[in-house]
Amino acid sequence: MARRRNDNNNTPKTSSPARNCGGSRELSYPGDGETTPPPAENKVDYPSFSSCDSCGSSSSAGGSNSLSSTGSSDFFPYRNRSSGSPYTGSPWNHNQQEKDAAADQNYLVGTLFREDGHVYSVAATGGLLYTGSESKNIRVWKNLRDYSGFKSSSGFVKAIVVWGEKIFTGHQDGKIRIWSGKNQSYKRVGSLPTTKDYLKTAINPNGYVEVRRRRKVPWLKHYDAVSCMSVDQDSCLLYSGSWDKTLKVWRLSDNKCVQSIKAHHDAVNSVVVGFDRLVFTGSADGTVKAWRREVAGGRSRNYKLVSVGTLLKQDNAVTSLAVSAESGTVYLYAGSSDGLVNFWEMEGKFMTYGGVLRGHKLAVLCLAATGSLVATGSADKSICLWRREEGGAHACMSVLTGHSGPIKCLAVEEVASGEEDGGDRRWLVYSGSLDKTVKVWSVTEHAPDY
Repeated sequence: MARRRNDNNNTPKTSSPARNCGGSRELSYPGDGETTPPPAENKVDYPSFSSCDSCGSSSSAGGSNSLSSTGSSDFFPYRNRSSGSPYTGSPWNHNQQEKDAAADQNYLVGTLFREDGHVYSVAATGGLLYTGSESKNIRVWKNLRDYSGFKSSSGFVKAIVVWGEKIFTGHQDGKIRIWSGKNQSYKRVGSLPTTKDYLKTAINPNGYVEVRRRRKVPWLKHYDAVSCMSVDQDSCLLYSGSWDKTLKVWRLSDNKCVQSIKAHHDAVNSVVVGFDRLVFTGSADGTVKAWRREVAGGRSRNYKLVSVGTLLKQDNAVTSLAVSAESGTVYLYAGSSDGLVNFWEMEGKFMTYGGVLRGHKLAVLCLAATGSLVATGSADKSICLWRREEGGAHACMSVLTGHSGPIKCLAVEEVASGEEDGGDRRWLVYSGSLDKTVKVWSVTEHAPDY
């Protein structure tokens, strides 16, 4: 049985079973069951690298012979890649730093200081930044200044997602809390599971599952830290992953838990909503799994996640996932405790293993991706910025340093699309760290490579 690591550290759980990366496979959703895990003896061959000499970063693009088969023949058959209001008493202080005069450089905009706790989660949307920490406070920032805030009754804030005017926070105590952000006033409006549903399940002898010897808990509640969440905007579903090894599906129209899955053999560290009704999970057991949302019982409001297969099986824990789409192609990134980031490309029904990004000396703890930008944060206290180019190649644009502790969370927000004035796309990258600060960085798409 996996044991929790030191809570003061609160890094993603890690464990170990030999890297196997999925190649090009056609999605053939079987409807039930899980495909046979890839054989342990298959290895990845990284044939070529484009290096960033000054920082030691590199990326490898998988070629047609870059890896061997890792799944059953009826799942993802391989395809040759060549075919195709201020808050009173806030403990935060804003420190605005002078930005770099050169418009084409990536630079530090400012630092938000925190004196009473590690920063574990960030979310950025609509010009607002939400930050969560071990102090149980959720801070809201606007234009790099205190805007508002709210406090939970218990549990470190491990994950934050925003859905319309609602904010969902996942906590160390296994609870998911719901907050309303109407009229710039943040109030708690509920929790998952709801008290009504929890009591209904608790009085039903069949509503329990055994989580360890001589211990049973209601099936619809996480009994360990909620480590990650992701919202499917199209179907109005919330997915939550936990150190209890389960993935739960919540219907946001009535806040009901509609499914609970024993998704992995160890802690679920990351979950992301993908594309074409796909959901991806990454775990301390070293695997990345794909799931597909299906309509259950012929009713459009009833959904069921069905296992599609395993994309990655390796010795090192998968700590983070990110999905981005550009020009009709969708990309999935998976960060690991060995400091590597594996990635896949999907066009149509084919998913192709793209290669690996090498830019860190220690574990990759968080990822953020949008458009052509990929940001990776690590226990080595640095952030690597990658620009995805044609053919799936990735160039290391910058290595951002300044934090004095591991980078625990990242968020990216676009501030200029470049379409109106013909200029470069620009983003703000927010990084939260165990050094108790959040830093804000300005990033340009075509800044000179590092």
